[in-house]
Amino acid sequence: MKPPTISRDRVRALLQSARRCRILVVGDVMLDQFVWGEVSRISPEAPVPVLDFKRESFMPGGAANVARNLSSLGLSARLFSVVGRDPAARELIHLLRGQKVVCAGLFAVPGRLTSTKTRVVAHQQQVVRIDRESRDGIDSTTSRRLLQRVRQELASADGVIVGDYGKGVVTQGLLDGLRGLCRKRGVWLSMDPKPVHSLDLKGLSLITPNRKETFELAGLLDNTRQTNPLKDRNLMLAVNRLLDRLQPALLLVTLGEQGMLLCRRHASPLHIPTIAQEVFDVSGAGDTVISAFTAAITVGASPVEAALISNHAAGIVVGKIGTATVTPEELARSFA
Repeated sequence: MKPPTISRDRVRALLQSARRCRILVVGDVMLDQFVWGEVSRISPEAPVPVLDFKRESFMPGGAANVARNLSSLGLSARLFSVVGRDPAARELIHLLRGQKVVCAGLFAVPGRLTSTKTRVVAHQQQVVRIDRESRDGIDSTTSRRLLQRVRQELASADGVIVGDYGKGVVTQGLLDGLRGLCRKRGVWLSMDPKPVHSLDLKGLSLITPNRKETFELAGLLDNTRQTNPLKDRNLMLAVNRLLDRLQPALLLVTLGEQGMLLCRRHASPLHIPTIAQEVFDVSGAGDTVISAFTAAITVGASPVEAALISNHAAGIVVGKIGTATVTPEELARSFA
């Protein structure tokens, strides 16, 4: 069987159409801080390396990175979440506005920390990560405020992406409300799930778990791995269980260096090998996948076309350092 393909002209046409799209992003936002330096000695105080500081940089993370990826592709991205009243929130909003992400749906919650992940990097190698965050679920009042703001924007939206990173924004009440609104209006609803939450994920348009999350959601152990995912019986069992239990329109399982699986009920799964040539950093690759797939499907791409486009987008960003994005020009060029 010949592998599926899509022409560069078709990709360019879809990306051009996507510029007229508006996608709403709901979920946990983060600020990714990178501290860069060099290590040339060990501390006399303890057997640990001493980093000679060179510079630091900040990038949006979590659902904020999903919105940033959409904006980089030329779409209108509107973000809905909660942050703290702290310097990290101000830095995050400053970065997002600079990347043309609409932040009117971000609510500051007193006493809550803006999730911040500080990565210390020496010679392009991550040494340690420091997390500062709140993980408690948002209260019902805040959830209703978010849902009301989404409802106001949904009439002019082409799709909604929910990014659950286990930081408390995506509650069952919020997800139920979003699902009901999207069904009523016929709006595409994608979700990147986090199994740490026991949420009812039934009936979504798209879910995009990685391999580990797929097994956790299916309640199975991942104790085998085949070179060909289609011959991995345990993986196929987990996929079929999710399709049967959750009944998504589409299930896209990301498999790292093995690419991805596009799965639909009553159809054979399709394996799409990765196109990545070099892998420097996989941070945020899942954000790129769900962003590119949703952008493509909402402008008329077939599921296979959307999967191919998101696979190419992921292959590009893992070749960059940090939570990166891809431009329409880079994406079109990758389809040689």
